[in-house]
Amino acid sequence: MSSSEYKFQIDQKVVYPSQGVGKITDITEKKFKDQMLTYYVIYLAVSDMVVMVPVDRVEELGIRAIVSAEEAQKAIDMMSEEVEPITSDWKLRYQMNMDLLKKGTIMDIATIVRCLYHRSKVKELPILERKLYDSAKKLLEDEISSALDMPGKEVESILLSKLEPMGLVRDAKHSTNANSFDDDEEFLDDDTEIINDDDEDEDDMDGDED
Repeated sequence: MSSSEYKFQIDQKVVYPSQGVGKITDITEKKFKDQMLTYYVIYLAVSDMVVMVPVDRVEELGIRAIVSAEEAQKAIDMMSEEVEPITSDWKLRYQMNMDLLKKGTIMDIATIVRCLYHRSKVKELPILERKLYDSAKKLLEDEISSALDMPGKEVESILLSKLEPMGLVRDAKHSTNANSFDDDEEFLDDDTEIINDDDEDEDDMDGDED
């Protein structure tokens, strides 16, 4: 199969929902369990790492192309829409948002950011939710930045202005820290992770409830 027949092409930017915005740097073959598989080689700038993902698993993993400028603008505008009541059960809330992250559309990610931003203004987020918020926020900012060809800091300011309409200044003491991605994955010696087996989907959800 020639490279033009693949879903993604070399140098194309893609979104990997659990990892961030990346760029296809190569399409290559590698032996796995006595079978030759074709992989996308994806460079993720946010974590400065390379992952190799089997071509036939991209849909399963939710990997997709960067959205259009129009779709990116819709996600920005969504930030200022009215927020529906949010459950106070943080474990249920966390699972609901994790499900959205796995679906991985830009509107799903925007929903997570909007939900957890406003919840953080009511009560400080538990650690797992804070990490989820930071990851979703960074992913949203990076994709919008790529789609609109706009600096990340400018995108961050625009999103905040939408979340805080009419310049309303709220108590920011519960705002989350910018600690986007966990560092607990194991990588090859050359900083390349090969995705083959099913990943662990659930974090340890022990901890204090809201």
